[in-house]
Amino acid sequence: MLNRLTIQNYALIRSLEMTPTKGLNIITGETGAGKSIMLGAVGLLLGNRADTKVLLEEDTKCIIEGTFSISAYNLHSLFKEEDLDYDTETVIRREIAPSGKSRAFVNDTPVTLDTLKKLGQYLMDVHSQNETLQLGASDFQLGLIDAFSGAQKIAETYTGLFKAFKEKERHYRQLVLEGDSLQKDADYNAFLLDELAKLDLEAEEQEHLEEELKVLENAEDIKQKLNEALGALNDMEYGALDKLQLVRGNLKQLAGFGAEFEKLEEHFEHAFIELKELARDIENEEGSVEVDFERTEQVQQRLSTIYQLQKKHNVNSVEALIEIQKELEEKNFAADHLEEALEKAKSEMEDTERQALELAKQLSEKRIHATEPFSSAIQALLASLGMPDATLQIQTQHKPLGPNGLDDFTIMFSANKGLQPQPLKQVASGGEFSRLMFCIKYLLADKTALPTIVFDEIDTGISGEIALKMGDMMRLMAQNHQVIAISHLPQIAAKGETHYFVYKDNASDRAISSIRKLTGEQSTEAIAKMIGGDNPSESAYVSAKELMSL
Repeated sequence: MLNRLTIQNYALIRSLEMTPTKGLNIITGETGAGKSIMLGAVGLLLGNRADTKVLLEEDTKCIIEGTFSISAYNLHSLFKEEDLDYDTETVIRREIAPSGKSRAFVNDTPVTLDTLKKLGQYLMDVHSQNETLQLGASDFQLGLIDAFSGAQKIAETYTGLFKAFKEKERHYRQLVLEGDSLQKDADYNAFLLDELAKLDLEAEEQEHLEEELKVLENAEDIKQKLNEALGALNDMEYGALDKLQLVRGNLKQLAGFGAEFEKLEEHFEHAFIELKELARDIENEEGSVEVDFERTEQVQQRLSTIYQLQKKHNVNSVEALIEIQKELEEKNFAADHLEEALEKAKSEMEDTERQALELAKQLSEKRIHATEPFSSAIQALLASLGMPDATLQIQTQHKPLGPNGLDDFTIMFSANKGLQPQPLKQVASGGEFSRLMFCIKYLLADKTALPTIVFDEIDTGISGEIALKMGDMMRLMAQNHQVIAISHLPQIAAKGETHYFVYKDNASDRAISSIRKLTGEQSTEAIAKMIGGDNPSESAYVSAKELMSL
């Protein structure tokens, strides 16, 4: 239910706050005072698009915020699906900047309008005089029958099962297509796999081989240069290490003359040791380099084979070839076990289809069994609201297994005697259509957890006893569901547990819309004015009190 609604800088509204109660909330007011403007603001919370034309002050941001209690709606999975923080007290906020940029938030998390629409349909059901598309939609009509028949849980289970069947069917058909391709390419794939498997490739092998080949192909030159370097260091007569022995002796003698000379001697010793280690390393490296024509040819041949396969498979690394080998192994395995995989996929698909079909039959039986009681109940309610000749029928057409089961249901309606019922989407809208929608929502009010229901002058075209009856029905609906009704009839207004009055405030240079919650006496006065005009007579007050006491 809606606990709190605030609107700032929207259309004719500068700042408005409303805290509806749990039961029946009535909103009345002068024509053009802004009752429908409030619905426009609520629509933004439900995901409707907006532009800067809605701003009262063009340089100020518009903010609309609604706080909802959602514990009764089982929305944990939706919040998880949309990656939102679940809270039993959920806050939806919509902001429209002067630049035209619109932002939406659920519990302070930014969301798209699609997410807002998904969530909004569970929170508020806004019915206006011209709302006809929803009732004319076949999915919506089917939802009505499911709600009335108590088949909603079965329908939800079936929907999941049918989706699973279609997914398994898609998998099986994909496997059939892939199987044809695998069978055609099996021999060639086996040849390619054998070609790669024989090489027994290892990661980073190419880089190591290329480095080794550089050394092998230049072995003579490398050994010559290493020997020259070694001779320059170790030659008994001309080598650097031999000559440095003189320096070493001199510095040892000087070390006794002070700390600075001692540091020089230590520094030299470190350098001398490094040079001796360098000479040993050069000697070892020279010994490891060999002129090996046989190994050179082996490395050249292996690299040549690797390069050829890389070109063949249009890749440039050994790692890519290893990945291709894995893919070929998987294809080869799939081809060898194709028959087994097809049998398993087909069995799973057919088993899921059988389960879906069995559940669809149960669902169909439950739905068809409910069509006559549903039609009769709606016709009785319509008769009580001044439409005794209204006819409502539900046509059923069997069909193959589909997303909604085994049947199509079409609600046929005629408001007047002698007229053949027509599909709802072909019936003209108006007061009669609104009453039909009202009766449906009234009938379903005790069947399911309906969101906050908003009626926008659904009482158009009725009066007198029929208006009293509709008011009573609204009051009954409000025992289990929050109802907000915008009305122009005193009979409806008198039924409200909470009464709000929308008015235009002309105190400033620009008229703005405001709302106030009426006390008992204020409500009586407002209803008296609805009966007798701006200056109601004493009899109008008496009538107002009488209506409120009924």
